[in-house]
Amino acid sequence: QVQLVESGGGLVQAGESLRLSCAASGRTFSNYAMAWFRQAPGKEREFVAAISRSGGTLAYADSAKGRFTIHRDNGKNTVYLQMNSLKPEDTAVYYCNAGGGFRPTPSSRYEYDYWGQGTQVTVSS
Repeated sequence: QVQLVESGGGLVQAGESLRLSCAASGRTFSNYAMAWFRQAPGKEREFVAAISRSGGTLAYADSAKGRFTIHRDNGKNTVYLQMNSLKPEDTAVYYCNAGGGFRPTPSSRYEYDYWGQGTQVTVSS
């Protein structure tokens, strides 16, 4: 089992920044690709960003490109999502995920084995 705990969410104004963190425990962190998904009220959960086991391969949703950065610290068992230039449409619960499959940066939620409890991000206009 892998336990994932997100933190760093909050209420910000449009244009501001937030950094989300996800601390992992339970198994070898570097064995897992990590990703962030988000879910807004009334919408499907959607892919935001993913990072490979070593951190050498990254993937972003179009909505995140140029504004969000995912990175990981395998020594601290933590993955981060730096979010800049936030928009009201970024408002959602953000979930951290760990996947043990063979693909380096999956964008499908079904390729991830473990999920955190989520952290709320609210962006006001």
